[in-house]
Amino acid sequence: MPGENLSRDEARERAALLSVDGYEVFLDLRSAVGDGDGDGEPRTFRSVTTVRFRCNEPGASSFADLLAPRVTSVSLNGRDLDPGEVFDGSRIALEDLAAENELVVDAQCAYSRTGEGLHRFVDPEDGEVYLYTQYEPADARRVFANFEQPDLKAPYRFEVRAPEGWTVWGNGAGELVDGVWRFAETKPISTYITCVVAGPYHYVTDSYSRTLEDGTKLEIPLGAMCRRTLAPYFDADDIFLVTKQGLDFFHEHFDYPYPFGKYDQAFVPEYNLGAMENPGMVTFREEYVFRGKVTQASYEARANVILHEMAHMWFGDLVTMEWWDDLWLKESFADFMGTFASVGATRFKDAWITFANRRKAWAYRADQLPSTHPITADIRDLQDAKLNFDGITYAKGASVLKQLVAYVGQDAFLEGARRYFKRHAYGNTRLGDLLSVLGETSGRDMSAWARSWLQTAGVNALTPQVLLDTTGGRVAELAVVQEAPESYPELRPHRIVVGLYRRTPEGTLERYARAETDVHEPRTVVAELAGLQAPELVLVNDEDLTYCKTRFDATSLETLRTDLGGLTDPLARALCWSALWNMTRDGLLPAREFISLVLRFAGGESDIGVVQMLHAWANSALTHYAAPAWRETGGELLAEGALRELRSAAPGSEHQLAWARFFAAVASSEPDLRLLRDLLDGTTEVEGLEVDQELRWVFLEPLAAHGAADESVLAAELARDDTASGKRHQVRCLAARPQAAVKAQAWAQVVESDALSNALVEATIAGFAQPSQRELTAPYAQLYFAAIERVWRERSIQIGMDVVRGLFPALQDRPETLEATDAWLAAHEDAAPALRRLVLEARDDLARALRAQACDAAAGR
Repeated sequence: MPGENLSRDEARERAALLSVDGYEVFLDLRSAVGDGDGDGEPRTFRSVTTVRFRCNEPGASSFADLLAPRVTSVSLNGRDLDPGEVFDGSRIALEDLAAENELVVDAQCAYSRTGEGLHRFVDPEDGEVYLYTQYEPADARRVFANFEQPDLKAPYRFEVRAPEGWTVWGNGAGELVDGVWRFAETKPISTYITCVVAGPYHYVTDSYSRTLEDGTKLEIPLGAMCRRTLAPYFDADDIFLVTKQGLDFFHEHFDYPYPFGKYDQAFVPEYNLGAMENPGMVTFREEYVFRGKVTQASYEARANVILHEMAHMWFGDLVTMEWWDDLWLKESFADFMGTFASVGATRFKDAWITFANRRKAWAYRADQLPSTHPITADIRDLQDAKLNFDGITYAKGASVLKQLVAYVGQDAFLEGARRYFKRHAYGNTRLGDLLSVLGETSGRDMSAWARSWLQTAGVNALTPQVLLDTTGGRVAELAVVQEAPESYPELRPHRIVVGLYRRTPEGTLERYARAETDVHEPRTVVAELAGLQAPELVLVNDEDLTYCKTRFDATSLETLRTDLGGLTDPLARALCWSALWNMTRDGLLPAREFISLVLRFAGGESDIGVVQMLHAWANSALTHYAAPAWRETGGELLAEGALRELRSAAPGSEHQLAWARFFAAVASSEPDLRLLRDLLDGTTEVEGLEVDQELRWVFLEPLAAHGAADESVLAAELARDDTASGKRHQVRCLAARPQAAVKAQAWAQVVESDALSNALVEATIAGFAQPSQRELTAPYAQLYFAAIERVWRERSIQIGMDVVRGLFPALQDRPETLEATDAWLAAHEDAAPALRRLVLEARDDLARALRAQACDAAAGR
């Protein structure tokens, strides 16, 4: 569609020309209920926007953004314009602008089924309709006419007419007046964080109060909501607890009162993201409302997301990046603050372990892809922006901020944040704005640090070198070697802790020496460790201060092979596991050896988040990195080990639940599948294991994938759980069945049709690709390359991303698939850059898998 993909140059030109004084938006959502348009056209709602703005060059031309099926009328400064002439489907041409302007656009906008714009969901349990908006980076234009870029901030007044009996929420406080919900004017904010949530939501209230340093009392009304049918599972008290703890924490550290009035949090269906930081009205995926028993790792993850979004109220909403190049100014800070606040304010004191083990794994993968980029990225257009919500912008950025805290000190870092908020409140910033305040508070020149950490790509590897004296009992010299990939040769300044460990008489591995030092060069000698007793394990990024891939010397690696479980420090164990996983991905450690380590030591791991991460890594190692000839053996070993740990875990414990889920994920033999059936039927029990509805679906997927649960079984389970969650589970299980006709139907539903909602597209793709069905899905590799350019052109960017990523033939892990990918890339050099990026990333994952498989095969000879 012409003009839909706004470029950075266009945005800069428009920002230089225009400034926006305010919006008034009226939405009539009564069409959300009932039978709809009935003519095959998308169901629509009326949207009337009045925007007042100034133009620095009277007589100049510009444009407003709108994605809508129909525009009824357009008026500019009292002149009626012909919609057919000025609206091209994505932009409204604005000619001969005055110094002060008023634009009024009356349009019919479409409800979304892809999670972009105003999403409409019908609850299958009770038929109720629920609406919510999701805009980032540029989908507010699907709901109202605007200037869709982050640096044209403005205050907003929303009015919404909704079906009778509904409640409507927005960024500000609302009230129902003469059948219309009217909302208080917002502070100046960007288009992408405006928000409307509407429907018969279950709504719980609370309040937060705090006396500020000047003696005034801050009162914040709190609300939390979900669909009515989820209300029995909605633990609003815990959500409010974390919310209040976070508000206390950020007020103590930021010295800037929460600026947006109320604080509502909505848990909404079919959400594409984890959450979104709309000021005053944060939206979350409703999977954070737990229908069944989950481990503490799930509660920790939810708390982290709540705090991440809360941090955005300052980093992102109060002060916003000028363009998406500096997306890190909000996402990296929120990702760091989510963990920082979890440790500092909540019961999740080990959140840095989760960060080291889970978030950094995301960053390490992203930073080794061909699409890697500096944290401050080069974002040419909106498609680039959409793809840049990645592991570098979030997790690497957060890791670098953790390194920055170690570099300048926590006090200087937080004082810099405080000055940043006060200096740029309700404005837009670039990299230099933040660096200037950090330079002031730390007394350091931040430019060199920024060049190394923010403006270059790639991840360094740090390896210890230990030279012993002639007796072999003492350290003669210990050095840290820093390496960088040839493609990104930057060596960075790392503030690290080097830990030395030895076995104790009790059989544990304990740290007996620690040195905190700066690593700048290819080889750095840590002088203070010379003369100490020879270590059996050297951990070069102990305490996880920096962002790097940790390597081991030969002695340390041998110690881990035999005594990894003896490490008593849970963070040190997590760091070792992460390092071993990176070695497996890099083809330096055979997949079968990593799996063996998991089987030997994961059962004794105390941190449940680490346990669940190890399960995911072991499954991935088997699926992608193990030599094909060894996969069956590896699968049997994992299933045997998982069942052993399941039976030995404490009855009713979260470890028991985690091992039950993992056993289901790797079960494939007839005895294992029979056990899953018996657990479902209740003819067999594992003491303490409650097979609730969510766990029933976990057990059913492998049964369906191995032909042990047919359509009638899945239909009966849906009848038992006829809910939105149940429908998603059933759709995934249906697509997992091992029949050619099933795969053909799933492919057609996702690739050839747009009838499925975003959530059901995701579920179908998840069921389609089963590791045990490589031969069955092999014919779709060729179909994939024939279809993706059309899919990218015709579908929304979210669905396009889901299809291109999810259906890439990664399970056809043969050189021929790599060749087919290269052939497509060579023949489609003019394809959309964002599409090529997705294919390049998938190609890199496949090439990495083939290298790792070769490493594993060599170990088996």
